[in-house]
Amino acid sequence: MGGLCSVSISIENTISFCCNHATKQANYACRARKHMAVLETEMEELKAIRNDVKRRVQIAERKHLKQLDQVEWWLSSVEVLEGEVEELMKKIGHEKICPGCCCPRNCWSSYKLGKRAAKMLNKVRTHREKGQFEEVAETLPPQPGDIKPCEQTVGMETMLGTVWNCLNEDQAGIIGLYGMGGIGKTTLLTQINNMLLSLPSTVDFVIWAVASRDLKPGKIQEEIGEKLGYFDDRWRNKSVEQKAVDIYRVLSTRKFVLLLDDLWDRIDLTKIGVPIPDQQNKCKVVFTTRSKEVCGLMEAHKRFKVECLTPPFDWHLFRKKVGDDALSLHPDIPKLAEIVVKECAGLPLALITTGRAMACKKTPQEWIHAIEVLRKCASEFSGMADKVFPLLKFSFDHLPNEKVRSCFLYCTLFPEDFVIHKTDLIDYWVCERLLDECNDRNAAQNQGYDIIGRLVYACLLEEEGHYVKMHDVIRDMALWIVNECNNFEEGVLVQAGVRLIEAPEIRKWETVRRISLMANRLESLIETPSCPNLLTLFLNENMLKTITKDFFQSMVNLRVLNLSCNSGIIELPQGISKLVSLQYLNLSSTSIRELPNELKSLQRLKYLNLEDTFELNTIPCQLISSFPCLQVLRMFRCGSSDLVVQGNILSGGNDQGLVKELQCLKQLSMLSLTVKSASALEAFSSAHKFKSCTQDLCLQFLNDSNVLNISCLADMKQLSLLGISDCTGLEELKHDLLQESSKKLASVDFNSSMILKDRCFKGLQRVSIDNCVQLADLTWLILAPNLASLCVSRCSKMKEIISTAKCAGLSEKVANLNPFGKLEVVHLAFLKELKCIYRDPLPFLSLKKITIFGCPKLKKLPINARNAEAHGIVIHGWEFWWKELEWEDETTENAFAPCFKSRPMNITEM
Repeated sequence: MGGLCSVSISIENTISFCCNHATKQANYACRARKHMAVLETEMEELKAIRNDVKRRVQIAERKHLKQLDQVEWWLSSVEVLEGEVEELMKKIGHEKICPGCCCPRNCWSSYKLGKRAAKMLNKVRTHREKGQFEEVAETLPPQPGDIKPCEQTVGMETMLGTVWNCLNEDQAGIIGLYGMGGIGKTTLLTQINNMLLSLPSTVDFVIWAVASRDLKPGKIQEEIGEKLGYFDDRWRNKSVEQKAVDIYRVLSTRKFVLLLDDLWDRIDLTKIGVPIPDQQNKCKVVFTTRSKEVCGLMEAHKRFKVECLTPPFDWHLFRKKVGDDALSLHPDIPKLAEIVVKECAGLPLALITTGRAMACKKTPQEWIHAIEVLRKCASEFSGMADKVFPLLKFSFDHLPNEKVRSCFLYCTLFPEDFVIHKTDLIDYWVCERLLDECNDRNAAQNQGYDIIGRLVYACLLEEEGHYVKMHDVIRDMALWIVNECNNFEEGVLVQAGVRLIEAPEIRKWETVRRISLMANRLESLIETPSCPNLLTLFLNENMLKTITKDFFQSMVNLRVLNLSCNSGIIELPQGISKLVSLQYLNLSSTSIRELPNELKSLQRLKYLNLEDTFELNTIPCQLISSFPCLQVLRMFRCGSSDLVVQGNILSGGNDQGLVKELQCLKQLSMLSLTVKSASALEAFSSAHKFKSCTQDLCLQFLNDSNVLNISCLADMKQLSLLGISDCTGLEELKHDLLQESSKKLASVDFNSSMILKDRCFKGLQRVSIDNCVQLADLTWLILAPNLASLCVSRCSKMKEIISTAKCAGLSEKVANLNPFGKLEVVHLAFLKELKCIYRDPLPFLSLKKITIFGCPKLKKLPINARNAEAHGIVIHGWEFWWKELEWEDETTENAFAPCFKSRPMNITEM
């Protein structure tokens, strides 16, 4: 019985367990739909929480924050869970129920679905609990930089490559890119930014910041700080010093490239927290600016000028903007388009603006009209006055003061592409009283050169050696400023270089203060204008023959008058005596025969130019000395008469009278002169006054001696140009130094000896010798170490330029003697006996051009292969002479073969 009882209990337990389990399963089966109802509700709540979290993430991302990884996982899990719930609900919805009860027909299937629903409900509740996030995002780790949108560059590939190579060099830490507005500096910097971020690099940060005109260190710090991860308002509210500490803390341990666009003034990198780039940290700062001066202020290790586009790149850019369809509408349009491109002078902004404006022009007539507008008044061309000129005007507005701005606007008086000698431009400024009032011309010249430097550095003027010029579009902008923006007092009337054959209507002269009609075809001025406010009048480079006697009647305030290069002018109108305010008078290269005594009324005259007035026969005595304010007197190649005329300082043998009058000019500081006798030269050179002010000297008709000692000219420290012509009896030009004994010159160094420096022609840069038929050599030139230009012609007995015999003793005893070391241009013509220039090849470190005609016995040049390779010398001459030249070896001959440019021989030259 005991055993039976034991079995009975075991069976009862089993039956009880089975019943309970069956009941539980039945429960799952019967309550599946109820679970689903709860599950659906809970899921909707979870989805609402999910949407709230998503919204918080979106708001955070707008603040440049990054979504947390756990949030990203949770949102993804909810998406998966939502899909699972939907699938389960579909399956339960398809279960069939027995009629009259809630039990499903397929209990086993319903059991499984019910069990899944219960588990799913637990998962939903668990996810809902996990979705209670305090933070959904965090601050982004700093990115190296941002790739910026940028158009493809045209014609800037070389510059881009140069700057890129510089970035990869350790020596250049700070790099400056300068150039005029609208030239493509920002585009170039953008390309550099994108290359740094697109190509494999070890740079941690590429930071772009815009400096702009109103330079604020705090603003630049914020742009830098944003790249380093400083976003919040708390950091923005810190002081400049506190921000600098934070920026330095990050950048001092990283390799960075800082790109600063549009820099107008110096920015102290240390003050804003940027470590100074050097070879140790290998960091870089690259900036763009319109001013070369800023490159100096920023202590840039490398400075690159961004130039205007040259052909064919200017055409490529214009064509890209105008479109091939517009260019193909008529066969004449491409040629007209080339003229439009030329008017833009390679400035990308102008090419882009005109290209877009011309894209809709369909006829040649429209293109011709556009060209006329660009030439006559560019501001009326579509896009110029509202897009191009205002951008360029920023550079004008940034000039330091009104004085500099007025000097810049004065340059609008010259024609397009006109090169202006710096000293001539300064003389205009002085006489127009644009510079500080002062009687010291040297001080005025220094101030003028400073202003020119500022304008060049601001890329408003272009420098070409001793000359400057205005870019065409800059000139158009300047004229727009003058006429449209009411600058430069009351405006100007400029019609320079436009082929006028008649002067503008007189009524247009009445109110303007400056008029330029230079470089036209005017032959006469027969009307009398009324312009009492006129200050400057340019009539030079015309074909004037007649000027009515009352033409100057009302110009009582005129300060600057230029009548030069009018070969038809043979006399001055009587009314010129009315110009009582005149300070500048240029009569050079006219055919004027006599200076009238009426000029004595020009008591304020500071500048008088009579150069190349070959027909000038008479200058009355006491006229030149009657100008008490005269500072500049130019009389190089002035007059040609040897006639003796009483009361005329140009009469033959009366040169000393001219010298005496010149000594009366107390303010004289610059003189160019023609001397026609050895005695006058002696008197002239012995006067201390002329030693410091003579810049150009012409010795002409010196036939009273066959030997001329020019040692005295070495005392003229400002002497820059020496011309000797028509001295048909002159056989030798002597210098005392060439006659010195070998003992005196032993072991003297040419570069350091004060004895030699005082007795050499240190300032002499140009020498011209013409029609001195007895002259045999020019050995004294060995004592002109800074000679840049040498022109010798029609000296039929000249055999050597530097005599081997005469300079032998000197070269043996004097160290570092380097003849023609700075020579740039050599012109030798019709020297029938010339056999040698110099005995040995010379280094010619600066030589650019050699021109040789009519020198049949000159068989060898003092050059070698190194000259051709290093300097790109150009040689002009006749073909048959070139073929007969002798060379030291075949290598030298081959090296110079590409340098030769043949010129046909005229019958008159044979």
